[in-house]
Amino acid sequence: MTPTTDPQVFYDDIAVGDHMPTLTVTVDETQLFFFSAATYNGHRIHYDKEWARSVEGYDDVLVQGPLQAALLARAIGDWIGGRGRLVSFSVQNRAVAYPGQSLSFGGEVTGKRLGETGAGLVDLEISGRRDATVLMPGTATVELPRRGAPS
Repeated sequence: MTPTTDPQVFYDDIAVGDHMPTLTVTVDETQLFFFSAATYNGHRIHYDKEWARSVEGYDDVLVQGPLQAALLARAIGDWIGGRGRLVSFSVQNRAVAYPGQSLSFGGEVTGKRLGETGAGLVDLEISGRRDATVLMPGTATVELPRRGAPS
């Protein structure tokens, strides 16, 4: 068996202006149903197309804002690796997404600094998007390991 290692991003190896890898997801109606069930969200706008159209005025059911936020947090977690830590995360839901649309989640490094304990802190401007439309802008701070520092 060949050992596998997940790539770990280090504080020392990133710079302001760098982009984290983009996570691209197409949410389907099954995922909407399960997310609503898991979060006890019974709002019909996420599972009843006729309700979404006739009562709420949308073209289809909507992808939940909290699901979009979870996907954005997943993109950050995938990037920072097992030794990284999400310190802060703040987003706003600004536009709707429908099932079947390709959504992308990512961010850009906007700042770097050492914390009081010497930890490598990285500030990010993050967003969930549908093509050029920003669905969910936000900010995050992550702590990344420094090269040569103990785990």
